[in-house]
Amino acid sequence: MVFNTEQFEWSDVTIQLGDRVLTAVQGVSYDTSQDKELIYGKGNQPLAIQRGNKAYKGEITVLQSELHILINSAPNKDLTDYRNLTITVSYSRDDVVVTDGLVGVEFTEMSKSLKQNDKFMTATLPIIFTRLQLAK
Repeated sequence: MVFNTEQFEWSDVTIQLGDRVLTAVQGVSYDTSQDKELIYGKGNQPLAIQRGNKAYKGEITVLQSELHILINSAPNKDLTDYRNLTITVSYSRDDVVVTDGLVGVEFTEMSKSLKQNDKFMTATLPIIFTRLQLAK
């Protein structure tokens, strides 16, 4: 059996918001979680694990120039007014392509900050979404 030990690196990542490839982007993260609770009966050991709702969240870190493009394209020029976006995150190296789809994306907040001696501005944009389509 042969194992591919190649790892993706940042230059292998393409992030697309709708039909636009983000170029002034410095980071992306996303995760899924599910409420789980131990069920107890007689004794002090759990009998089972009960499952509840799933949740999807993440964040995208962009440079100020990308932020302004997103703001200017947003309804009412407000990132939090975007609805039902799709973000595609593709990792590709050689002949290997892995694509994850974040479906039903909305930005939850937007903030800007710049401090003394900063050479450029970044903005971290928290997101929530309704479904994660992992590559097959």
